[in-house]
Amino acid sequence: MLKEKSAIENRLKPFYKVYGEFKHIKDLYALSLDVNDENMLSDLAESLKPLEKEISGLEIDLTLSGKDDKLNAIVEIHAGSGGTESMDFASMLLRMYLRWAERKRFKTIIMEYNAGEEAGVKSVTFVIYGEFAYGYLKAEIGVHRLVRISPFDANKRRHTSFASVFVYPEIDDNIDIVIDEKDLRIDTYRSSGAGGQHVNTTDSAVRITHIPTGIVVACQNERSQHKNKDVAYKLLRARLYDYYKKKKEEEESKLQKTKKDISWGSQIRSYTLNPNRVSKDHRTGVTVYDDQSVFDGDIDEFISAYLLGVKAKE
Repeated sequence: MLKEKSAIENRLKPFYKVYGEFKHIKDLYALSLDVNDENMLSDLAESLKPLEKEISGLEIDLTLSGKDDKLNAIVEIHAGSGGTESMDFASMLLRMYLRWAERKRFKTIIMEYNAGEEAGVKSVTFVIYGEFAYGYLKAEIGVHRLVRISPFDANKRRHTSFASVFVYPEIDDNIDIVIDEKDLRIDTYRSSGAGGQHVNTTDSAVRITHIPTGIVVACQNERSQHKNKDVAYKLLRARLYDYYKKKKEEEESKLQKTKKDISWGSQIRSYTLNPNRVSKDHRTGVTVYDDQSVFDGDIDEFISAYLLGVKAKE
């Protein structure tokens, strides 16, 4: 109860802070009218701009009221059809989310990294540790599309690439997920990756397959097989929790739109680098004409618009 009380207090602090700033500006505004001070009025108008930004942020926080929103996020990125081009795009998305997490001062750990043959990444699984990480990143679930002049095409032709993003909440240990050992197939293999600590000479990496659901998780981040197995179990519990949760919602006919959103051919966002440099979210219509900032992790505008849109429909 004390932990929950502390979490509520921490969430209320920004609201009290903004209210205090607003009240201070309101009092100064009344004073400036009394003394007819135009310079003070001009200064107050400027001080409203950062306050408006803070209020917008709080508006987003109000949308994060779901049961799992406050949890850490497990993110999976898979390259689509298109070979090296799509694998390179998947690596661009990986960098984008890691930079976004850095902007939020969230911690990140890559759990599984399957590099492409020539460049990029076939698939990657990583965890973002931070308050409401899942609440924010659930807005990123779906298919992403990139249109550009391919750096891998000697003829400099324009290519379209796809990559899918899935996000799951990292569930608390006190959430009961029963896993029958008979339903598991556990394989060990030699780690691989970009180099350094990701590569070793023993079969320390662990892959667990949950046979009834077909869910596969893996971890190669830790040096010991035992630690990798523990992390893989944690990933499996999170995936199973998400699987059964969605299955229940599907039975209640509440997943039809989500299923469409994450299917190939119905991408949620397009990043066009040629002929125009523009990123557009097809669900909200939000368009950003600075592709560099987007791939540097500045995606809050997309996330905010989606979360507010979902909230408005409830």
